[in-house]
Amino acid sequence: MDAFSSPVEKRKAIQVLTLNTLAFTINFACWMLNGVLVTFLVENRVFDWSNTQVGWLIGIPVLSGAVLRLPVGVLTDKYGGRIVYTIVMIVAAIPMFLLSFANSYWQFFFAGLGFGIAGTSFAVGIAYTSVWFPKNKQGTALGIFGAGNAGAAITSMLAPILLARLTLNGAQLEMWRTAPKIYSFVLLAMAIIFYFTTYSRKVDDSGKTTLLKRLQPLKYIRVWRYGLYYFLVFGGFVALAQWLIPYYVNAYMLSVATAGMMAAIFSLPSGVIRALGGWMSDRIGARKVMRLILASILVAAIFLFFPPMDVKTPGKGVMAQKSGIVTSITDDELIVDKTKYPIKPEVEVVSMADPITSTLVWPTSSSWQYPVVEVGEKVVRKQLLAQGVTYIHFQANVWIFTVLVFIVGIAMGIGKAAVYKYIPDYFPNDVGVVGGIVGVLGGLGGFICPILFGYLLESSGLWTTCWIFFALITGVCIWWMEHSIQAKEKKIAEEGKTSAIQVDVKNPSKVQEVTA
Repeated sequence: MDAFSSPVEKRKAIQVLTLNTLAFTINFACWMLNGVLVTFLVENRVFDWSNTQVGWLIGIPVLSGAVLRLPVGVLTDKYGGRIVYTIVMIVAAIPMFLLSFANSYWQFFFAGLGFGIAGTSFAVGIAYTSVWFPKNKQGTALGIFGAGNAGAAITSMLAPILLARLTLNGAQLEMWRTAPKIYSFVLLAMAIIFYFTTYSRKVDDSGKTTLLKRLQPLKYIRVWRYGLYYFLVFGGFVALAQWLIPYYVNAYMLSVATAGMMAAIFSLPSGVIRALGGWMSDRIGARKVMRLILASILVAAIFLFFPPMDVKTPGKGVMAQKSGIVTSITDDELIVDKTKYPIKPEVEVVSMADPITSTLVWPTSSSWQYPVVEVGEKVVRKQLLAQGVTYIHFQANVWIFTVLVFIVGIAMGIGKAAVYKYIPDYFPNDVGVVGGIVGVLGGLGGFICPILFGYLLESSGLWTTCWIFFALITGVCIWWMEHSIQAKEKKIAEEGKTSAIQVDVKNPSKVQEVTA
């Protein structure tokens, strides 16, 4: 199908896409709440949780949203997106409301596990959107739907402001409990609106009477390759949308509200630009788009390796040119007999400047020397008279950091659409199942990454270890993609050569010419 069958059909498709995208935006905003809420509660000492525990609480909603995507995708193929989407939102609203009564780590844990089902909205929406649009429009339509990822930016920007208003800027911290209630009411209202303003439709699955038949596409290795791509571009996006808030707070000493705004620079464009990714994938193909975005993520991640740091290391010292006795030591000079040795006096080192107003782009260095001998001491030739010290300060300028993070976000946004352009092309009647498993793997990335980041931070003390991890995963994706392309081209070449021989073997005199 390359066009809509009628104007009415087109109107319905656009209406479904609009409501699908709006519902996905709200679900995604709810799904990401813990990133802001947990950080706010820890920073205000309402709860005393470690970095690892924070990582778990950020990741646990993502886990349930990930593992449930496959069964929800299967249910969408079987019953249609309208009813499944509505049920998902109603079910997610209940534990979201109960989160407002949580008083311990485990209560937060299980409430997050419950409202994490909001994350399955992506698997529903992808399948529900694809059945309404012709093949040549699916990339753009799915890209527009995927712009609902901007819900992460909405939570990053507005949730800190909401929490500050509710708690009177920290004066009444217990009022944080109103925020989950507001989120749950919005989710419930969206469920009602969605059900009464959309239409029922599902894929033709008459030949798939058993679960085993529905899961048959999962035997193809390309499904799992797409899953790894999505682990990076979607899982990485989900992880960073939440992890960047404590990252900015700790590495750059920003407030939670300011950190939320800075994190939104990453998450908002990444969500919105997904529509462009769908359009690009329709025009030039998903493979070319994926090559471009993987290269961009790798380069940006490498530049993000280097953390804000102060390095104090031995520098150039002063050695005696000949033997003698030290007769004088001042702040800037040391005398051995009558030979004078200039000494660089100690200077005030560059300290951590204001992360917002400072313009320290490149590393700055200072050096000085201090005597290691005393007056009256006898020294020999080439003996060290003054130890050199070099101090290097690298601020990892917050604005340059944010620009690089912005590039990563843009690349991930485009990449998310490119991955899902593959699916209806290769599996047009299994979008729910294939999209579900790819979504599972992507969601697992969003779950695993914050926890892994927490462990890496605990063990190394470096916030930038997350970028090293992303660079490694991106490298694996690039290798697998190029390997699969080369294997496919080799297979095509071999099949073409065999086919040519089989055709010309009817004329033996030409076989030698064909195989040459």
